[in-house]
Amino acid sequence: MLSFSPRQALGAGLACILIFTTAVPAAFARGAPESFADLAEKTLPAVVNISTTQTVERGAGPDRPQFPPGSPFEEFFKDFFDRQHPNGKQAPQKVTSLGSGFVIDPSGVIVTNNHVIADADEILVRFQDDTTLPAKLIGLDEKTDVAVLKVEAPLPLASLPIGDSGKARVGDWVIAIGNPFGLGGTVTAGIISARQRDINSGPYDAFIQTDAAINKGNSGGPLINLDGEVIGINTAIYSPSGGSVGIGFSVPTSIAKTVIDQLREFGETRRGWLGVHIQTVTEEIAKSFDLKEVKGALVANVTEDGPAAKGGIEPGDIILEFDGKPVDKMRNLPRLVAETPVGTKTAVLVWRKGREKTLHVSLGRLEAQEAKSASASSSGKSNQTNATVKELGLSLTGIDGELRKKYEIPDEVKGVLITEVNPDGSAAEKNLEAGDVIVEVNQDAVMTAGDVASKIDEAVKAGKDSVLLLVNRSGDRRFVVVSVKQNG
Repeated sequence: MLSFSPRQALGAGLACILIFTTAVPAAFARGAPESFADLAEKTLPAVVNISTTQTVERGAGPDRPQFPPGSPFEEFFKDFFDRQHPNGKQAPQKVTSLGSGFVIDPSGVIVTNNHVIADADEILVRFQDDTTLPAKLIGLDEKTDVAVLKVEAPLPLASLPIGDSGKARVGDWVIAIGNPFGLGGTVTAGIISARQRDINSGPYDAFIQTDAAINKGNSGGPLINLDGEVIGINTAIYSPSGGSVGIGFSVPTSIAKTVIDQLREFGETRRGWLGVHIQTVTEEIAKSFDLKEVKGALVANVTEDGPAAKGGIEPGDIILEFDGKPVDKMRNLPRLVAETPVGTKTAVLVWRKGREKTLHVSLGRLEAQEAKSASASSSGKSNQTNATVKELGLSLTGIDGELRKKYEIPDEVKGVLITEVNPDGSAAEKNLEAGDVIVEVNQDAVMTAGDVASKIDEAVKAGKDSVLLLVNRSGDRRFVVVSVKQNG
């Protein structure tokens, strides 16, 4: 089970007891089940315990005690350590781990977490009746922490249907079944505490949060609704102690189902790829782009010859809709793109220069792009004109080969290098730093320090109180709104 702790301890609070005399609404009383026994009896046979064995190479053995040359102990311990640790190394060690899973097909198809079976040499599946079978890995996906296994069973197995997590609401009852601390077939109950949780574990985070007790060993087990359908795969807990504190997270089936289907069919995932680098639209950015609402995903960079570039998407576009679905937050876009079949020609609604524009993009495959090796050599020279832009609190220069090497700037990055940042300046307030490259000012490309100074001067004369910079840092691009003011 994955777990993580809060960075700061919560301050102590005062407990307050409220006593209500109002009767509980009848609708609420009808919604609370008297018992989960029937549901548990129905679903338990399809939940399995998973144990894995992994061989771990160990390093050099412990240091041999040192004795004076010629001492009888020297020869004794030398012979002893040579027998115990031939070649100076310890023997490989077998490590076992435990997790959970559930059957989704009577033929023996089982779903669990990737981190439960990662790097395993042997995977064993134990059922409710203590039958144990070896399992074969069908496919895995690190990005969503999902894996699919297959066992060969003599008879059809009990299985669980996969439900629609999109219909689940905060407050709905759920049960979690798994193998916490090796205690197989454990059932806990609770409610859905929240949806769409982002815990920074991957690019497609949209976890279901539940207060049903989840502990180490529950990983890979199902989160089940009152209809007996799986709506989540229990994956992580939030805990300062390592045990359950009532905050657990499950991968929703709205994300997992597509992954499971692809792993079963292809043995791998086949995600859509757009070919853009995006960033969050803040209030400042929305204002700079004359966008009335703070929404969408701002395109900071477009991959050359990628699907977005071929479809006409440009840096500075704000993607408002993808395939007819609204992009309310930046982090929604990667999931929408990934879930769209490769090769699909998709409508993309963007905000460009104060107007909406619909473009059509044929998606590529993410895995194919990731497999390509990225090579960038540092070479070439650029204008060495220096300038100090007091309005931003920056010292700038052109980029030559030496500076590219010093700051590890890829050859394809063109622009003006920041060499110094005034700590009292507006650029420092936006966390700009030496080594960043200014690529554009107010969506116009800049190649020399003089270009930047000229664009800033134009903005000041036009009465603007800020400028929009496109900045490259370590190969990533982002838009930054910086106040235009005099800095000493």
